[in-house]
Amino acid sequence: MEGYRTVLRLLVVVGLFSLSGPGCAWLRAPQPPPLRAQLPPSPTLDQVIQVVNNNSSQIHAFTTDEAVLSVSGTPSLRTNIAFERPRRLRLRAGTGLTGAELDVGSNDSLFWMWVLRQPPLYYCRHDQFAASPARNMLPIEPDWLIEALGITQFDAALAHQGPTLHPGGRLEVRTVRPTADGPATKRTIVDGTTGVVLEQSVYDAQGSLVAQARASRHRRDPMSGLIMPRVVEIDCPRAQFSMRLDLGNVRINPPEGIPAELWGMPTFPDTPMVDLGNPNLQFAPSAPHAARPATLAAAPTAVPPAMPPATASLRSRPPHRAWNRVRF
Repeated sequence: MEGYRTVLRLLVVVGLFSLSGPGCAWLRAPQPPPLRAQLPPSPTLDQVIQVVNNNSSQIHAFTTDEAVLSVSGTPSLRTNIAFERPRRLRLRAGTGLTGAELDVGSNDSLFWMWVLRQPPLYYCRHDQFAASPARNMLPIEPDWLIEALGITQFDAALAHQGPTLHPGGRLEVRTVRPTADGPATKRTIVDGTTGVVLEQSVYDAQGSLVAQARASRHRRDPMSGLIMPRVVEIDCPRAQFSMRLDLGNVRINPPEGIPAELWGMPTFPDTPMVDLGNPNLQFAPSAPHAARPATLAAAPTAVPPAMPPATASLRSRPPHRAWNRVRF
């Protein structure tokens, strides 16, 4: 059913990502100061991992109430976002005219999603997601959405390869992750000077692109000294869906904390609730996509045995869409 498909697409990409229309010069936000160099020339893999992990591991929570969510062809939505380790996330979006339009969240036990235009509230326990019928339509683990926001770390228990130097001084690190469908590969692009994460791409065991997050306009929080992106763009080819989120001035590790009630799954009057972990739940098959999916390119250096074989070159980034810039 198209309703199921639309909402499931949102889960793949929501929680992540900018609308900075040209506007008048005097209305533009000032550019943040340039970030300091954190990596030496020709850094080792351990040095790259240390810089990325040192920043992310200190981000225990963040909030923003001035984000703007944009999906091509739809009005922009004012958005509030909150995060707290280990997997608590809340994204609420709406307009001044219609009120709440979207509520997506995750707590220690489950995640949920609600869209005003698609009345059911969908939810699933984290420990049931891998065996859920929704897994075939939603191949990304919910925790990856948090990583896409900039809270990403290199797990010492996983196999990493690199760094491989790319044009523009960018460094690539590949990581093999076990999944229910076989070993997947995560491709992380890091700035070779500042060490900030610029791009994260996830490929399945066959080497096909599952999802990609691109981060930009990184800003150092004046209170904590930690760094997060202000803009994140998400593409999910399988769901045929893309979105952008301008996070605004994120407050990292707010001293007052985040209210515990924010992590409770909401209820809405006259709104049914659908458990995506129900083994009897069925979804209508999606129409096949006409375009060939992007695939993982072979690395310039040797690939460890656990790395999925490359099948073709990585498809170039599609033309930039005309994002709707209507604000409420």
